[in-house]
Amino acid sequence: MSLTAAANTVAAGSSKAAEFHGPSINEFFPDAIFFAGTPFEIDRLVIIRFIAVAVLLVFAFVGTRSLKLVPSRGQAFIEYGFDVVRRNAFDNLGEKDGKRFLPLLSTIFFGVLFMNLTGLIPFLNLQGTSRIAMPMLLALIAYFAFIYAGVRKHPGTFFRNALFPPGVPWYLYIIVTPIEFVSTFVLRPVTLTLRLLMNMVVGHLLLVLFFSATWFFFVESHSLFSVFGVGTLAFGIAFSFFEILVALLQAYVFMLLTAVYIQLALADEH
Repeated sequence: MSLTAAANTVAAGSSKAAEFHGPSINEFFPDAIFFAGTPFEIDRLVIIRFIAVAVLLVFAFVGTRSLKLVPSRGQAFIEYGFDVVRRNAFDNLGEKDGKRFLPLLSTIFFGVLFMNLTGLIPFLNLQGTSRIAMPMLLALIAYFAFIYAGVRKHPGTFFRNALFPPGVPWYLYIIVTPIEFVSTFVLRPVTLTLRLLMNMVVGHLLLVLFFSATWFFFVESHSLFSVFGVGTLAFGIAFSFFEILVALLQAYVFMLLTAVYIQLALADEH
């Protein structure tokens, strides 16, 4: 009986050691490091945001400190990024308004990009935009820029024309006005927030799933199942490159939509 009990104990311990634990939403809520329980609580994700901002500032300073006719790699990267933002700003807003909002659009593009890329950096491995506070803050900045541009360009008619589009029969405003209010003043910041947040959350969870499964198959699964680790590792590496593309794309889309919303606010229809 004692030998049987011992065998069962060993088997239970082995199965427990080989149990796979996938990623969870708790990945995005690490324990507090400083000021726990206060409004100024700082955890690993907040520190990652600080690091992303610091690296961006240093990179921009070093890359533009001594501009040359034949640019260095850092200067070329910054110039290319600014040129992407500038061309979109000018295409959507025209040269005059494009120059006026270029600093805002550039800040949004590079800020989102650098915070997105932290999820692929060893020892950080978490996107600065993977918790709702940062995407929401950026969306609110874009939203208030949209309101500011419209009120400044059309101080007396912006809200009226946004909610009561000209040329619509008066009796249809019962239907049109609520739709315009929700689509213009509610859904825009919400969709900006959720689009960026969900892409970063899903990307992080998939990367953790692939690489934790690789560790499980290679290290903890003492069986023929370890061969599956080759597949999960290959998928993890491939998806890492895909995440770089997603990080770039989400930064570009966020910046582009901000420019489009500002252009709609500046349109003569208002």
